[in-house]
Amino acid sequence: MQKIKFEDALKKLEAIVDKLERGDLPLEASLKAFEEGVKLSRICTKMLDDAEKKIEILMKDEDGKLKTEPFE
Repeated sequence: MQKIKFEDALKKLEAIVDKLERGDLPLEASLKAFEEGVKLSRICTKMLDDAEKKIEILMKDEDGKLKTEPFE
């Protein structure tokens, strides 16, 4: 799958979930939608993991220890 923004991937994933929850797709279409949803879910998870790692790096103090600060 080509490079996609997190927000776009999430929006597509939500649309797939809506289609599958309605239950009116034929089996083959449901399987194809499910497969695409799994791919999008993995993409979103990886993007969130990468963002978390970046935040952890930014939150380290001079000694390399993570510091916690209240979120406002």
